[in-house]
Amino acid sequence: MKLKKFLKDAWNFIWHSDSLLSWIVAFILAFVIVKYVIYGMLLTTVLGTGFPVVAVVSGSMEHDGLGFDSWWEENSNWYESNDVSLEEFNEFSFKNGFNKGDIMVLLGVEAKNINNGDILVFEANSKYPVIHRVVNTWSEDDEIHFQTKGDNNPRVFPELGENDITENKVVGKAIFRVPLLGWVKIIFTEIIITFTEMIR
Repeated sequence: MKLKKFLKDAWNFIWHSDSLLSWIVAFILAFVIVKYVIYGMLLTTVLGTGFPVVAVVSGSMEHDGLGFDSWWEENSNWYESNDVSLEEFNEFSFKNGFNKGDIMVLLGVEAKNINNGDILVFEANSKYPVIHRVVNTWSEDDEIHFQTKGDNNPRVFPELGENDITENKVVGKAIFRVPLLGWVKIIFTEIIITFTEMIR
């Protein structure tokens, strides 16, 4: 009986009270539900990866506002010299790239279901995972290996480890893009970092 009264009072406090404290509690509750229930359990289970949604934090996949034909004209040399033709690139997912601040929805897939042109998130030799385009795949010792390149990068970066990505480093494959929404996370993270540095 006490539990029932407590739950009823809590419900009324969160949803019917107009106090600042009730708004703070409601915000924290919404954050916990989204982060740990919707994101943490539901999306992770449905999409089959521990990172079902990622914010793009660099401009390495941007096409600088160019249309595809103009972008290809400026960047075709690297791709053609690495056996990627215009016809092939035209069939690639996200052929127009994507921007810093976008949100990418990922699907956990087996390595055999990742092809050249797919957008791959992998654990790199850096602080954060990297999201770049697969430009080469090969098999070695019964394992599939990948090489990626950012559309806006002049080359593959071995220092990131993107010249030889093994299956165990694959986080997921991008299947959907939500423009701009990732800026919320980027700005919030930058505020936290700035605040942390100020109080040191």
